[in-house]
Amino acid sequence: MDKKDIKILLVDDEPDILEIVSYNLSNEGYQIITAKNGLEAVKKAKKEKPQLIILDVMMPEMDGIEACEAIRKLPELSTTLITFLTARGEDYSQVAGFDAGADDYITKPIKPKVLVSKVKALLRRLKPIEGNKSLIKIGNLIINREEYKIELDNQEIILPRKEFELLYLLASKPGKVFKREDILNRVWGNEVVVGGRTIDVHIRKLREKIGDHAFKTVKGVGYKFVD
Repeated sequence: MDKKDIKILLVDDEPDILEIVSYNLSNEGYQIITAKNGLEAVKKAKKEKPQLIILDVMMPEMDGIEACEAIRKLPELSTTLITFLTARGEDYSQVAGFDAGADDYITKPIKPKVLVSKVKALLRRLKPIEGNKSLIKIGNLIINREEYKIELDNQEIILPRKEFELLYLLASKPGKVFKREDILNRVWGNEVVVGGRTIDVHIRKLREKIGDHAFKTVKGVGYKFVD
């Protein structure tokens, strides 16, 4: 998808933030739509159907968390990416944002170069995985679900089934934060009840075999695969 075809809805009640972010993203070639509060954001999201929404948390009339929850209930926006703007150190806002259905967050104060880089990384998630869904290729890592095979730097790696399933899940959407309960449901399902510690152990083993850099812990939320 060309940049000129990508719509980004920017929502913030601070005019300076709207101006700075709009300027930097417009210079990259994206279509920028703005809103000043959550209510306006929901209306414009329905009308414009953006690929990405950047939401401030604290806003009048309807805050970002409420707006995110409302947008996530709209089937026509099911593939829209949502990222929050949060003040540095606002762990509560970040966790609440993920619970509401956000894909990521960007911390304030905003640094233009970091912002643009973050937006580009988010938008890469819109690209379909190479080939069919049973084969994932990310850099020098190949995951073949049909054959339960992993190749890293042209070397085959043997993983136990649960480690394989966990890796496949995280790598299926690089950059997306998977919550612990979601991981437990999708990897372990209705099997014997396991706790969060089980996930931690499997992640530790994957870090040893695939590389520590490939996995990031989001405190209080879960894990994501870093491409």
